[in-house]
Amino acid sequence: MDSELKEEIPVHEEFILCGGVETQVLKCGPWTDLFNDQSVKRPKLLIFIIPGNPGFSAFYVPFAKALYSLTNRRFPVWTISHAGHALAPKDKKILTTSEDSNAQEIKDIYGLNGQIEHKLAFLRTHVPKDMKLVLIGHSIGSYFTLQMLKRVPELLKEEMCPHHH
Repeated sequence: MDSELKEEIPVHEEFILCGGVETQVLKCGPWTDLFNDQSVKRPKLLIFIIPGNPGFSAFYVPFAKALYSLTNRRFPVWTISHAGHALAPKDKKILTTSEDSNAQEIKDIYGLNGQIEHKLAFLRTHVPKDMKLVLIGHSIGSYFTLQMLKRVPELLKEEMCPHHH
């Protein structure tokens, strides 16, 4: 019974251009676009998983699904691949965002510094500022997470101030 339940959890795979590099993002839950999706009520919180090496997102799918179930399917659980670690299949469209600072290339994106900037660039363009974040890092991903918080301390804000559109 339990395994059947897990099957119906939607996991949406996307390839986006981030820091000039195609990046795989696996999105667990019905939300695929936190800015424009009006069809589902926008969650207040995003659980964001940063993998260890080799940064293979699919490895984290069972964990993401379990987290999604255990939080009563209330919050999206997204996993990002490391820059350069996942290539889009030939027939898969690579999404770009319009006002995309993400198309700008990050210097040395495959080095540690570039990988950290790569995750920050993703959050800046795909996650609204007022959304609470739970960052989960595994192995080198935990190091990236700590460095991200050092560089952008406002990711740690207790209460985000509401901003008006």
